[in-house]
Amino acid sequence: MGPIETRWCQSTSRRKAIAKLARLVAASPLFSSTLSAQLDPRPLNEHKRTPGLDEMTNAFDFEPVMFANVPLSVYDYTAHGDGSEFTLRRNRQAFEWVDLVPGRAIDPATVDLSCEVLGLKMKYPIMIAPTAAMVPLHPDGEIGMHRAATAASNMPMIVSQNTSTAIGRIAGGATGPLWWQFYPSQSLDASREILDGAVTAGCTAIVVTVDQQASYYERSQQDRNLGGRGAGAGGGGRGGGGGGRGAASGPALYRVAPGRLWYTWRYLDDLRKVVRVPMLVKGILTAEDAKQCVEHGMDGVIVSNHGGRSMDYGPSTLEVLPEIVAAINGRIPVLTDSGYRRGSDILKGLALGANAVLLGRPTRWALAAFGTPGVERFLDMIQRELVGAAATAGRSTLASIDTNLVRANFT
Repeated sequence: MGPIETRWCQSTSRRKAIAKLARLVAASPLFSSTLSAQLDPRPLNEHKRTPGLDEMTNAFDFEPVMFANVPLSVYDYTAHGDGSEFTLRRNRQAFEWVDLVPGRAIDPATVDLSCEVLGLKMKYPIMIAPTAAMVPLHPDGEIGMHRAATAASNMPMIVSQNTSTAIGRIAGGATGPLWWQFYPSQSLDASREILDGAVTAGCTAIVVTVDQQASYYERSQQDRNLGGRGAGAGGGGRGGGGGGRGAASGPALYRVAPGRLWYTWRYLDDLRKVVRVPMLVKGILTAEDAKQCVEHGMDGVIVSNHGGRSMDYGPSTLEVLPEIVAAINGRIPVLTDSGYRRGSDILKGLALGANAVLLGRPTRWALAAFGTPGVERFLDMIQRELVGAAATAGRSTLASIDTNLVRANFT
């Protein structure tokens, strides 16, 4: 090989130059301070192949495999949030504002985090959050998610009203406990019909979602429209989903979807009368609303902002959790979701007073990446992470996990 060919082989290609520039920009303080809140790495850009199931080491490893497996509209429906996605980013940022206080480490084998929530006994204070339409993620769909949850210490799964699989088929696919998530309907008769069907199928609690009254997933809508796909391509369904769709939805022209912005405490009172199992309200973000839930006879609350999909520029769930726990004062269980990705994240939520934590997006990543086995691996992983974090902090039981374990700086 001559000198010209040698220089050509050793020189920086245009692709390499652009990659180096991207790494330089990403490493700059300005860039990192602006975008670090995403904190959901997509590490496959420099890999020569897609990793296998046995190579998954944390929740974030599943997300890029999902991205490679599904259409962009399906990925974006899971990934994105409301408006500018400030709240979506803030949910992850908040975990940086809570430090874990080191303790005297103990043997992980001595850690027992079993608990009971509304009569439901759990080996770990972890549940599968309700998320819409899982069949577009993987053919295993909701049935596969339920099987994985059952395999993972009989973990409870909350089924979304926007399920892509009938609740009867989900219930028949595994033996683990199921709850039902419900979007309010102004017709009490229609509400009763949906809820009776869920309870008859075996759901032992009802979760009424009130946190998504007016939201709009801009990126999801753009991908569907510009890609020539139908409005339902991303996995949305009746009751939840992507907010306004322009003239086709009439009043939704400016993002406020029809059928929302009407929820009242009176409606919850009426619903409480017809629901014959424990009833929780999902979407509580203030102490005032938490107190109202107790006064109106709710059996539990879920501190949630719908994973950053309910209101732009809202607070993260982690930072409002302590005030809600204080307002409830142990009278009913407090559950939480939105942004939890690691066992240490869950430990922080428990230390700030949550009775259990719900996992949403990472379970979808795992399902889309590897189907039921992927979810099983992720859930085993997150349980082990939680036990390891508790053992490192010297906490052997759920009762021993308290606010002394953390130092929070939310100001």
